[in-house]
Amino acid sequence: MTIEVDYQFPPGVDAERQAKVIAVGQTAGTWDERFAHREARLKSHLAEVVRVETQETGSLATIHFPEANVEGDIASLLVAIFGKYSMAGAAKVIAVRLGEDYGSRPKLGITGIRERLGVFDRPLVMSIFKPALGLTAADHGTIFSQVAHAGLDIIKDDEIMGNLPAAPTLERLAACRKVIDEVKEKTGRTVLYAVNVTGRADRLIENARELVRNGANALLLNVLAYGFSVLETLARDRAIDVPIFAHPAFAGAMCASPDTGLAYSVVLGTLMAHAGADAVLYPAHYGSLPFDPLQEAKIRDSLRQRNVFPVPSAGIRAEIVPQILTDYGSDVILNAGTGIMDSPGGAAAGVRAFFNALECA
Repeated sequence: MTIEVDYQFPPGVDAERQAKVIAVGQTAGTWDERFAHREARLKSHLAEVVRVETQETGSLATIHFPEANVEGDIASLLVAIFGKYSMAGAAKVIAVRLGEDYGSRPKLGITGIRERLGVFDRPLVMSIFKPALGLTAADHGTIFSQVAHAGLDIIKDDEIMGNLPAAPTLERLAACRKVIDEVKEKTGRTVLYAVNVTGRADRLIENARELVRNGANALLLNVLAYGFSVLETLARDRAIDVPIFAHPAFAGAMCASPDTGLAYSVVLGTLMAHAGADAVLYPAHYGSLPFDPLQEAKIRDSLRQRNVFPVPSAGIRAEIVPQILTDYGSDVILNAGTGIMDSPGGAAAGVRAFFNALECA
């Protein structure tokens, strides 16, 4: 099996030469006669440059890497295809094509999240606790009660909300779990609360298990800050039988440069989809953050191919729901923070505005 990677080089770079540097330097490297008796084995680990094309914006090189060079996870993949070379100069990974069985699959994904919520025929509506910091656990419970009773499907912590003394994670969960139980008892509906799971590597997995034991029915993870290995571990842990919402924080540091790093569609699409995320947040091109609609479409398609929910975010408002439906259809999560929480009529009115927009679309 091979892993196919596309590298983009800016004008002025000898793409053919650099592709060969990658194919050798990112794999077995060079050897002399002392290793002649190992030559067949060494060659089996070399990557192969299969295509170099000159384009208006530079050059594109496609390289095949032996899957035997990696461990079937995302961390070893990143080191293998771009680790040392990422510091060598101008080059950007713009596509990674992996086999269906590579990496991890979501525990729940689109179909599982819909089953948990009992909602099968429309987009899901999601919001974010605002203000991001400074609320007490009781404040979280009050806000959640307002939006949950108005029909909200999912709410999540803001990504910068950690296990802080003003509102410890378990206390926030306890306050919100009461609301989840109350809504279930009164209406039969399930509402998900994606709790931000944090902590050092030696504690984070146990923190996630503790949250689930205490009633968490979804988790939020800042994947790029804590690492793909953490996401893969959570996804494969049988004790963590809840959906994992992957946040894109820090993606700009990896993806925003036109000439270096990795494309957003690789990081937030391909890699997240093969690391076990159930739903992935990313900027929508019609939102508050500048984003390439072509990258957004690639992310959407990569996620859906592996049953992962796309969650276009950042500046989502009720008035752009028709455009989102045109671009996404029904298998999408409408994620609105200020678009719901800052509604002139209050947060509950903000939720109702989204459902009204869905009914009218």
